[in-house]
Amino acid sequence: MDTIIEKLTHIVNIEYFIRIAIAVIFGFCIGLERELTNKYAGLRTHILVCLGACVFTLISIYGFPTFAPGDNVIIDNATGVRDTSRVAAQIVTGIGFIGAGTVLRNGPIVLGLTTAATLWIAASIGMACGAGMFDIAFAGTVLSILTLVSVRVFERKVLPSSTKRTKRIKLNIICSNEYTSKIHDFIIEKYQNISELSTKQMKADENSTKITCVLDIISRKPIKDLYNAFQSVQGIDSISIQECLE
Repeated sequence: MDTIIEKLTHIVNIEYFIRIAIAVIFGFCIGLERELTNKYAGLRTHILVCLGACVFTLISIYGFPTFAPGDNVIIDNATGVRDTSRVAAQIVTGIGFIGAGTVLRNGPIVLGLTTAATLWIAASIGMACGAGMFDIAFAGTVLSILTLVSVRVFERKVLPSSTKRTKRIKLNIICSNEYTSKIHDFIIEKYQNISELSTKQMKADENSTKITCVLDIISRKPIKDLYNAFQSVQGIDSISIQECLE
């Protein structure tokens, strides 16, 4: 039994598995915060990014043996001198493609930048785990989670009340064509901080028009207040109101 264990230990590097496992744990911690706040990239994405960065870093460091320093003796069937920074550099560049996939733009509104940043930091933590720099990986994970949680609390409790309660809201209104101008004017007169206001003829129903509006409103319950405000407006067939999250 001891002989089998020794052989397995010789074949399988336990330290690699430890580094990979720690990368998965740290990726889980960051992904959990994003998952609990219902963001576009959650647990699985952050775990896989952190894990992938760790694996790539391990390959970069140990996957390409090199010549022994100062002589011409080849170690472990090496094929030549290596540059371990190449794979790491490609991780930093490549993670941008995944991060870009979480960023959404709707007119002047950009969503998902914070989530893209967490994917970026998750990749760096995975690289630190792959390099065996667990202290840096742990510090990066803790500070990332503290930043995500504490800044949200700071914004809610410390910043001026007008800043805290300002919400960006998107409205989609379906109305009869004859009431389009009236509803359009109502929005302009009642609300000042309008980022987007457009009208579009409905293809499915030529007698209906879709009005899309994005505005900033100062209110503790903006969606409820907007529903109450538009209840008295005639000609609205349907209305959907949603808050634009970061």
